[in-house]
Amino acid sequence: MLAILSAGIAPGLALLSYFYLKDEYETEPISVVLRTFMYGALLVFPIMFIQHVFETEHLIKSEVIDAFLSSSLLEEFFKWFILFYAIYSHVEFDEPFDGIVYGAAASLGFATVENIFYLVANGIEHAVTRALLPVSSHALFGVIMGFYIGKAKFTEGLKMKWIILSLLLPFILHGVYDYILITQENWIYIIFPFMIFLWWFGLRKVKTAKILSANHFKKKYSVEKSLQS
Repeated sequence: MLAILSAGIAPGLALLSYFYLKDEYETEPISVVLRTFMYGALLVFPIMFIQHVFETEHLIKSEVIDAFLSSSLLEEFFKWFILFYAIYSHVEFDEPFDGIVYGAAASLGFATVENIFYLVANGIEHAVTRALLPVSSHALFGVIMGFYIGKAKFTEGLKMKWIILSLLLPFILHGVYDYILITQENWIYIIFPFMIFLWWFGLRKVKTAKILSANHFKKKYSVEKSLQS
């Protein structure tokens, strides 16, 4: 059991550490990051309950609904809800890159608990595949969601389009990911190119967020300097 717990937790913490250490300016308090991680972890239970109801009541009538509603919309909405209502206005969310850190934390909290449950039920031999696919994909959905949440908070003017994109893009990407796994017999030949694209897209958002944070602090220090002179 200890081996399963270690294998279940390690990928999530490794990926969270990776994105956390990418923050080159004012790194976030570990306590707030871990709290966000725990919020994501706790989401597993209401989501599993709702999915169980969908299944027992036979509400899922097609593979598209299964991929895009039962999995993607349900999971991404709850993660988005945590980010928008518990983190967006937090005093520690003070630069664009912070959205990526908190987005990854919430998603990886969810992915880690889900991963542990899966390994307990199916065996530790699935640990590598789970780390490369579901855990990594959840991290990247969170990165993309967090990027647009950060854009919404620190962009002047109309913010609604960034808030909409913060939910819409992860929802679409997650739905496509699940649809491939559900419908394709030889899914492995499609999912790995998709994961390469997802990593490329997610890391582009990381790079852009770092630039936005650099510009944010330049502007902030420039204003402070002008006020002092």
